[in-house]
Amino acid sequence: MSLFDKLFPRRKAASDARTFFKVLNGYTPVFTNAPECIYEMTQTRAAINAFARFASKLQPEVFGDAKPELENALKFRPNPWQDTSKFLRRIAAILSVNNTAFIVPIETPSGELTGYYPVLPQMCEIVENAGKQYLRYTFENGSRAAVELEKAGILTDFQYRSEFFGESNLALRPVLDLIQSQNQSIINSIKTSASIRFLAKLVNRTKTTDIIAERDRFAKENLSGLNQSGIIMYDPMFSELTPIEGKPVIINAAQMKSINESVFNYFGVSEKILQNNFSEDEFNAFYDGKIAPFALQLSLVMTNMTFTENEIALGNKIEFSENRLMYASNKTKIDIASQSFDRGLMTINEVMDLWGRPHVPDGDKRFIRKEYTLIGDLGKEGANEEVKKNTP
Repeated sequence: MSLFDKLFPRRKAASDARTFFKVLNGYTPVFTNAPECIYEMTQTRAAINAFARFASKLQPEVFGDAKPELENALKFRPNPWQDTSKFLRRIAAILSVNNTAFIVPIETPSGELTGYYPVLPQMCEIVENAGKQYLRYTFENGSRAAVELEKAGILTDFQYRSEFFGESNLALRPVLDLIQSQNQSIINSIKTSASIRFLAKLVNRTKTTDIIAERDRFAKENLSGLNQSGIIMYDPMFSELTPIEGKPVIINAAQMKSINESVFNYFGVSEKILQNNFSEDEFNAFYDGKIAPFALQLSLVMTNMTFTENEIALGNKIEFSENRLMYASNKTKIDIASQSFDRGLMTINEVMDLWGRPHVPDGDKRFIRKEYTLIGDLGKEGANEEVKKNTP
């Protein structure tokens, strides 16, 4: 059985539906995977990969008892082909490239939810069949399948015209053209400077064939491996023979910085994040501005595609989060651990997580100091014992 058949075992009924779902603004609800090639540029791929790399560290947690079996699937293997890290990284990368990412539920023939898979269709349409809405996917190989809209996951970025899908990356096209033009200019300049080494002027030679023949002869005898002396000799047929000094191509630093900043601003990633050279405050800014919104949207999307309205009302949900304190300075970690542990705010294992250490037996217990005294009882004998009686 192919991957397609495993993902869509019973969802082909609406694949040939011809009725489009009508939206308020009249915009046709169609997503197209436009070949804008933003993943083929060095700067854009680096920015996309940096975001996807940090997004892959998010930790899923399932709340409620409606589908407890999904917790292990989400934590380790959301589908038979990807672990959780690859699953999250691919969703983040697809969202960055297309501004729309689709997640389809993996179900048994009887309809039991067993996992999730991110798909990359060439086109996606919202259609109606028998009064029910479907997401109809068309893949690059021509295969088509439909998933119930209420069971499918859609993540978007730069969403404006469409009520369901994100915008294209046409706004980035001028920057991509600049990157391409600059790269080609550098390549051509290097080729030219490396290939032309002498400027020679022939005397009384007007035929093109003579000029070409003399050029090839001179190059063969003087510039090839045949010349072991290091000396160039030429006869009076050359009135001038001027060496050309090859100069390295220097990139306009200001222009390159402007282009890179345009890319970084578009994707919400700084240069220090790309180079893993960030400070605690710089990571917190990146987390709050880029990772946290993605985690929130992914949590809501997967909650809504997994649970019914009644199950959600009873507290069932899926959340993705990351321990950002892992990126804090040692001083901050010490301060947090010392101030939180003896107040019962952190367990031993949570402190171990802070330092990236393995858990210890009975490490989930909480402790609190009990030597506190009421201000009015300072100096009185037995004051601490009275506090202990009233301290939970």
